[in-house]
Amino acid sequence: MSLKRFTVLNRLLRLFSDNGQSTIAELSSQVNLSIPKVTAMVNELIDMNLAADFGKESSSGGRPPNVYGLNASAVHFVGVDVRAHDINIGIANFNQDIVEFKDRIPFRLKNQADSLEELCNLISGFIESSSIDCATIEGIGINLSGRINQRTGYSYSFFNFQERPLSEVLSEKLGYDVYLENDSRAMAYAEYKNLDNPAIKNVLFLNLDYGIGMGVVINGELYYGKSGYSGEVGHIPIFENNVICQCGKQGCLETEASGWALVNEFKKSIESGANSVIVKDPSNIDCVNMNDIIKAAMDDDVLAIELISRIGEKIGRGLAVVINIFNPELVILGGSLSKTGDYIRLPIKSAVNKLSLSLMNNDTQIEMASLGSLSGVKGASLLVRKKMLRMV
Repeated sequence: MSLKRFTVLNRLLRLFSDNGQSTIAELSSQVNLSIPKVTAMVNELIDMNLAADFGKESSSGGRPPNVYGLNASAVHFVGVDVRAHDINIGIANFNQDIVEFKDRIPFRLKNQADSLEELCNLISGFIESSSIDCATIEGIGINLSGRINQRTGYSYSFFNFQERPLSEVLSEKLGYDVYLENDSRAMAYAEYKNLDNPAIKNVLFLNLDYGIGMGVVINGELYYGKSGYSGEVGHIPIFENNVICQCGKQGCLETEASGWALVNEFKKSIESGANSVIVKDPSNIDCVNMNDIIKAAMDDDVLAIELISRIGEKIGRGLAVVINIFNPELVILGGSLSKTGDYIRLPIKSAVNKLSLSLMNNDTQIEMASLGSLSGVKGASLLVRKKMLRMV
């Protein structure tokens, strides 16, 4: 196959991916080739089982043309979102519809070999128990927190006890091509692609969980930076404290404005005599986790709401810095803490309005994520599909 023909076939697949079903005339106009040539290439994609003829387009008059699009069941992609205490996993078809999904599968993320083996067993078990033909699975996208180099496949925060790229190790264990991504970037991409307004091209996504991550979309594409580690907003040295962050530094945003900081502040408050519906017996305070506090806030627990508000104000301080630098059109708040809605959004917005330049924040909308627990899974599978379309 000539390079030019390969390029056009790839372009047609991308058009189907971006625009959905199209007629030959529409495709011909977009790729600037004659209708007979485009017809031949679409038929070639149909022969490859990557595209399908969906019959006549509805029309109010004249002879309606046929419409063509991706063959949704021909190719599938697995997305895995690895979190601190569980994983979300799903399978998306070629049209990026999630056709199999399971969330909050118990799992403890540790930088140990047995944790890696458990993760692989959970992924393999999910695939084997699904109704999808395994032969149609093109690849697996796996999200991890921390420093991930998606280009080289190395993880520098978890499962980094081997010399080889983690993606290579996982590919051998799972039997499929594996692509690693930072969890916040994958979530950012999914939320960006899910926007109703295609005119929005510059977006910041904050992943508010036990840590604080950020995905940056510039001109419609994920921004990685020179070494692939952009978005570490949680490690902006913003506080004058002696708290050691999980990164080993002091004063990071995460030390006072993250899920694990929320848990620490909650425990301190209880030990100082505060009351909460979560804790009936103060001797059980060590069992409290971030999700317990989130649930309590949603049940109108005063202490939980107050602490989340404080966390939000501090997140807003960090976000004000980022808005002054990037001047985005939209900031999306996602991750576990975003489940608290206005309890965290309003103090974030208040701090941003107070601390960032008005010329910047006047043009920046702050909204809550829309995909919930699907965002990481959908982002991982979307990015695998994007890589596949570049290679076809």
